[in-house]
Amino acid sequence: MVTKRNWGAFHGTDLDVQLRRRGVTQIVLGGIATSLGVESTARAAHEHGYHVTLATDAMTDLDAEAHRNSLERIFPRLGETGTTDEVVDLFESTR
Repeated sequence: MVTKRNWGAFHGTDLDVQLRRRGVTQIVLGGIATSLGVESTARAAHEHGYHVTLATDAMTDLDAEAHRNSLERIFPRLGETGTTDEVVDLFESTR
């Protein structure tokens, strides 16, 4: 368990250490603040060298334009995007 006190889940936490100890190389993100928490976490994950997947239908934002900007302009530069069903299908097909 990681207690997040900032926008991003990596800043000020031991998330990176916990993931690396477990051999995690891929993360899937969703959340309730697309342009803040999700985007901050996605940027940090990318900078830490993780493969980032963003489940676009598993996130939302109070600002529709900020949400759209993250989905259309930011996330494609940080990793793969898709619906939750697409992400699950991809995982199941690669087992």
